Amino acid sequence: MKKKNNKFSIKSRIKSFDYAFQGILFFIKTQHNARIHLLMAIVVVVFGFIYELCITEWCLIIFAIGMVFSTEIINTALEYVSDLVSPEKNLKVKRIKDLAAGGVLISAITAAIIGLIIFIPKIF
Repeated sequence: MKKKNNKFSIKSRIKSFDYAFQGILFFIKTQHNARIHLLMAIVVVVFGFIYELCITEWCLIIFAIGMVFSTEIINTALEYVSDLVSPEKNLKVKRIKDLAAGGVLISAITAAIIGLIIFIPKIF
């Protein structure tokens, strides 16, 4: 009897994590903004240890960092797809890229506000 190929096998799940980590590494290696976000995340985490954040503050910081990285990765993916399907200048593609970049900006501003709310009282 022929063995069925199970799409939900443990091996396929592990492989999907491998693909995701490859994407994250590619993102950090190739995107200047990713390295800026990474540096800022490291600085914030170091400050978090210095100022002994409580569990709720850590959750907010981790959420903010994850939100910024997620939106930046999605923005990068949309830019790659946009360039693939429309290598020439295209107003609709420009709008897509501008909207995705706007999403990153909103998440970065939100993360900065969260950081300021948490750290300003501790610093002063």
